[in-house]
Amino acid sequence: MKSIWKKVKADLKTQVPANNYMMWIDPLDVSDCGADGIQLKCPNHFSKKWLEGYYSNMIEDGFRRVAGKSVKVSFGVSSDNSRARQSGDNEASGNNGRKKARKEDKQLILPNSYVRPQTGRLLKNDFTFDTFVVGSNNDFAYSAVLSMGSQKNAVNRPVFLTSRPGMGKSHLTQALGHYTLGMKPSTRVYYITAEDFSNEMVYAFNTKTINQFKEKYRAGFDVLLLDDIHSLAGKERTQTELALVLDYMLESDKKVLFTGCCLPGEIPKVNEQLKSRLSCGLITAMEAPDFRTRVRILRKKSQLNGYNMPDDVLEYLADNLTDDVRQLESGLNGVAMKSSLLGVPVDQDLAQTIVKNMVVQQQAITLDAIKKLVCKEYGLMVKEIDSRSRQQRIAWPRQVAIYISRRLTDHSLKSIGRNYNRYHATVIHSINAVEKAMQQKQSVSQEVGYLVKKIEDKKFVN
Repeated sequence: MKSIWKKVKADLKTQVPANNYMMWIDPLDVSDCGADGIQLKCPNHFSKKWLEGYYSNMIEDGFRRVAGKSVKVSFGVSSDNSRARQSGDNEASGNNGRKKARKEDKQLILPNSYVRPQTGRLLKNDFTFDTFVVGSNNDFAYSAVLSMGSQKNAVNRPVFLTSRPGMGKSHLTQALGHYTLGMKPSTRVYYITAEDFSNEMVYAFNTKTINQFKEKYRAGFDVLLLDDIHSLAGKERTQTELALVLDYMLESDKKVLFTGCCLPGEIPKVNEQLKSRLSCGLITAMEAPDFRTRVRILRKKSQLNGYNMPDDVLEYLADNLTDDVRQLESGLNGVAMKSSLLGVPVDQDLAQTIVKNMVVQQQAITLDAIKKLVCKEYGLMVKEIDSRSRQQRIAWPRQVAIYISRRLTDHSLKSIGRNYNRYHATVIHSINAVEKAMQQKQSVSQEVGYLVKKIEDKKFVN
């Protein structure tokens, strides 16, 4: 069975993202096996719980593909505690010895149930690396934070994540906390906001417990996760104390992760001492997700929440809700809740009613906005440009609209084609036809340029 498990792991390696494979699948080994079942050893209880919830079915499918039969998969925990139990049983003699060994075992395995820091904010259960959607807008930030939590090739200098609100900074920050506790549950992880840090320091001064406060922050943690550092702007005393805390932690080779809405040098009213500490590590920005990433985020959150969302609804939400990830999630939950409460099917009409209430007077360049403008300029109705008609008065405006959609949006060819009831190949043909016509005739280039400028200036009705 061990040889089959090696083949299953090789098969799963092609099915699972590389970082998830290294985190969850690669550490597994065969613990016990029978005629139709196998138990796999996990490094800790956190890993066991996660595998049972997210990878059990996938691993069983892997056995079905490789072995050609159904194999029931279960998970156990392998740790030094189990070896201590075996050694204790061998050395203990009599009932008193066995009772003592069992009692010691219970004390030894307590760290494996350590799921939150001793102090600080509670880590959200769904803010993990596995639920974070990686795109071109955040791939470097994701890799930096994951490397920081890894036991191998760890980033030993501070990491500073910056982005405007709603881009996933807190998600990555708490994911590092979960990952660190999963790899080594006894690690002292402390997650807190800068505002909480400031309030705690003021309380310590008022209650004359400032020495305990300093000792706690300077030597009490192995990993410090400090969110929203920009909120310390103008708080001179707090900034000075935080700079000293960072000196102590960095000298002790502790891990520190900051997040903020702007770069360290752009935070107003921050003293040079703290600014230099914030700037000494790796600074990485997280940008707004593009259309494809927004669709993947919506699809991931749909799966996690058990929603059944058609692709056209997800694409409509991704096309219109472009502010941040929180707005995307709010729109997705709104559609699901309205469908459930009213007992109506989830479709694009339902999504439009949600988006209309969320995005007031939004002037974003969307596929529908481009289509409406082109129809208005060429004197067509939307249903005509979406029809199967190949009349020149309809076909040419449709090709122009498809070309502009490709040029001014980040939609895929497949998504653009779906919006115009056309296949992928037709979209490519339309784009090539317009580009060729623009090269051959200056009048066509001016015609298309006029429409592009009007859309870029947002002189349209969305």
